Amino acid sequence: SLEWVFGMNPVLPAISLQDQDQLVILYAGAHVGVIYNHTLNSQYMLQGHCHSISCMCVSADRRWIATADQGPESVVMVWDSFSGIPAQTLFNCHPKKGVAAIALSSDTQLLVTLGAEEIQRVCIWKWMDEAESPLWCTELKAKHGFQGNISFNPNDNRQLLSCSESHVLFYNTVTPRGCDKAPDITEIVNLPAEALHMTVFHCKEPLIITATSAGSLMLWDVGGYITATKNFPKVKCKILPLQNAPITCLATTDNYIVTGDTEGHIIFYDEGFKLLFRYMEFSLDTIISISFSKEFTEGPLDNYSLQGERHIIRNFVVSTVSSIVHVKTREKLTQTLLQKDCEPLRTVSCNPKESTVAIGKGSGLLQVWDYSSKTIVCSRLFENEKIRCIAFDPQGEPSLAGCLCLHDLQLVDLCKELCVVLSFLTALYLAVGFESGTVHLVNPQTLQSCPEDSFHYSKVRIHLLAFSLDSNYFATAVEYDLQKSTVDNLLILSSVRIEQTAVPLCMVWYPPVTGEDFLLTASDHYKMKLYDSTSMMCRKTILGPTYGSPVEKVLVLPMSADTGKRYLAYVTKDKLGLQILPLDGNPYKSNALICHADGVSTLTHSYDSCFVFTAGSSDCTVLSWRINLDVLEAAAALGGNDMVPFYTMLEGGRDGHFYKEMEEFFFYCQIYSQGIDTMERRQISAKIPLTEVASLMRALGYFPTNHEIKDIENEVKFSEFAETGTYVTSINIEEFIKLYINHRPVLGICEEFIQAFNVLGDCDGAGQLVLQKEELLKMLKERGEAMTREEMWQASQHC
Repeated sequence: SLEWVFGMNPVLPAISLQDQDQLVILYAGAHVGVIYNHTLNSQYMLQGHCHSISCMCVSADRRWIATADQGPESVVMVWDSFSGIPAQTLFNCHPKKGVAAIALSSDTQLLVTLGAEEIQRVCIWKWMDEAESPLWCTELKAKHGFQGNISFNPNDNRQLLSCSESHVLFYNTVTPRGCDKAPDITEIVNLPAEALHMTVFHCKEPLIITATSAGSLMLWDVGGYITATKNFPKVKCKILPLQNAPITCLATTDNYIVTGDTEGHIIFYDEGFKLLFRYMEFSLDTIISISFSKEFTEGPLDNYSLQGERHIIRNFVVSTVSSIVHVKTREKLTQTLLQKDCEPLRTVSCNPKESTVAIGKGSGLLQVWDYSSKTIVCSRLFENEKIRCIAFDPQGEPSLAGCLCLHDLQLVDLCKELCVVLSFLTALYLAVGFESGTVHLVNPQTLQSCPEDSFHYSKVRIHLLAFSLDSNYFATAVEYDLQKSTVDNLLILSSVRIEQTAVPLCMVWYPPVTGEDFLLTASDHYKMKLYDSTSMMCRKTILGPTYGSPVEKVLVLPMSADTGKRYLAYVTKDKLGLQILPLDGNPYKSNALICHADGVSTLTHSYDSCFVFTAGSSDCTVLSWRINLDVLEAAAALGGNDMVPFYTMLEGGRDGHFYKEMEEFFFYCQIYSQGIDTMERRQISAKIPLTEVASLMRALGYFPTNHEIKDIENEVKFSEFAETGTYVTSINIEEFIKLYINHRPVLGICEEFIQAFNVLGDCDGAGQLVLQKEELLKMLKERGEAMTREEMWQASQHC
């Protein structure tokens, strides 16, 4: 279950929810909405989206929260902010690309959605009625530009406005026109087409206010348009120069117009655009948005305006380019609530001794968090550097003198990288690798470099850092041109091809759940394989988790103190999952859920294996997940014992036609192995010889290659060798079913055939893909597992 969100989506602003007894804000992190109580230092997660949240809004009373996403099968969800429970879900409001912007009306009855399609649509929903179709809808023209935000008129729910970088659109749902475009900005004043930033309704007058990059406000008078029934007049525009800095934020509150600019200044104007007061002493960077609290500040505010008048305003939350800041208007005090980082999170690593986690960012910022108290222990910004990887020393004991170790490099050839093994110093340290090829050893308590000078062993970026288990060495992995290696340089000792067509995506040492040492790999064919660490023989092939994309990274968790079992944590493209060991292909022994909709860059586990941390590849967040092994074990138990889970993976189950057909083929293999025409007394057995397994696979529609047949035979042959010292030469039907399910292609045979014809075939006159017999036989003879003359002759008889 999701336990904490570190970081936030830097594109979306934070919204003030509560600002009286407790300070509560709303923001987005990856595909999750986060209600953050800064006073109690707690989070409540709004989970329900399958894609990263693209926009969100709240009602005027802060009771309701609306969130939306972009992508296939996008949804809009309305949440009760008091309970955190979704009150309504709108499916496929904009099925092509999802939602770009949303807004709630002042009375909370209506919800407007602005699509992210190429031809955008605006839809108004009466969301409390659970209607499947919108109350009102209109389609926009592409010439208006991509509309990025939309809002209701707080004084009239029948009126809306939206804006792009070059156009402002005004909507009046009462008129049959539905939507009209305000004049192009370039037709009124000599400004660049991308000068518009934000647009709001005036507090009282029938005006639309647009902020520009020139530091001025554009006032669109739509009063005549609203009252007209025909012969709609041209919308008038007035330009009001206010300040020198470009205005990047525009908001209204309590009859005030509020602006924020690139210099971090926040200025309040009255309804007649008369300057009232300003905040210029906060040293903020570019203002993105301003969200006012629903509660008034305590009592009147004296001497806040330039004229010394009395004004009552609200506290507010400011979203800047780099941070979220809370402003107390009465005391003129600021408090930084969150730091934002637009650079992706490259790496995350947990301290092996205590409850701290290190997070490295592409901007060069290194942070160490205490994930128990949810506080930052220390942070350091490495100027002009980009962090690529970090690693904690697992032991922290004194080391020997440094030396080079070639034995540790023999398996690195899979990714064509070379490891340089460096000596390590005393005490517990954190190693940090950078884009520039340098490595720093830092104290995890202070992040001070020890020694002060960095190591620099590579001209290219560091990809991987790892310490030896005894902490005597740490290794860095960098790109290396092996063709230019000489006898004086480090060379890889051995190279083994382990796949024919699949691409291995990750590798890890398999825990000692058996009496042998294995390497575990996962490939893009949704398969996991165990290799003997000495001979590199494939000893077992297992069906991996099939949750939309193959496993990309794997972690072995320490043995559970409660169950005494071992588990794997893994990530796919966008999901995090757990797997019960030993691996056997049972689908009920694994689970997964969405962790980062836009992709996962890495994962790590806490020292006590109670938490797993994942970093998003582009969403700028690290998510902390609490591990609940009881739920995983319960799901596995509900899936059934022994062969029950495997029967469910056969078409029709055990009572289906496919299983009966498999039984008949199995019995036929028994007869065939003893001779079809023999007149001797047949031996009754529940097994078939190992030599018949490949033929039985082919009879069921799976055609393994010679390499795959060898892997199947080795898997069966050595399955009991470690325990008994003998080879297995026959299997029963239950063992065969497991073999078949684990080895057959996940995506089906037809997919492979279609892909092969797309690559090898040529279009005929009718545009159909064809493959000539002679050309096919030539390829079979010369490519891949080349067929012999006898095999070619036998195959040609069936063509």
